[in-house]
Amino acid sequence: MAPFDLCTIYSVKWHLDLTLFEKEGAVRVRCFFCGADDTRVIETRTSDEGYVIRRRRECLQCQHRFTTQERLVESRLLWVIKKDGRRESFDRDKLLHGLVRACEKLPVSIERLEEAVSRIEAKLRDSKQGEISSIEVGELAMQELQEIHNVAYVRFASVYREFTDLSSFTAEISRLLEKK
Repeated sequence: MAPFDLCTIYSVKWHLDLTLFEKEGAVRVRCFFCGADDTRVIETRTSDEGYVIRRRRECLQCQHRFTTQERLVESRLLWVIKKDGRRESFDRDKLLHGLVRACEKLPVSIERLEEAVSRIEAKLRDSKQGEISSIEVGELAMQELQEIHNVAYVRFASVYREFTDLSSFTAEISRLLEKK
């Protein structure tokens, strides 16, 4: 297994980057409600096979509570080759955002989408390729969405495959219905 680095802690509930700082040799989290530098951990849970730590925190100054997530990530970068030939580093948050958009107003939890993104990232990293095409990422995302919710799958496919007319939608829906 490849070496891991501690990634940025970010708020799950609010999707905002938190300010990390060092105080007396320890990395601390600032409250993003009031900016105070004293927060305490109320509860800690692991998920995603131990690669993610969720912490429920409370600000000692304003008493607001919030959840942070710490994720271990591989230090080896994955490069995504876009359709126009540009290269970008793989961004799991960008992928998660795309899945969230496809699932808007549907009964799908963010945790389920985060698990899907983790599975996609694991498949990409297991391929041992430093560079992957955006097409491969999109196909893996569509496979995951097909298992999660059919409407989300069609929404994502319509953007990913650039549907231009109603016949594209009906063809994709027909293909989906044939598989059932």
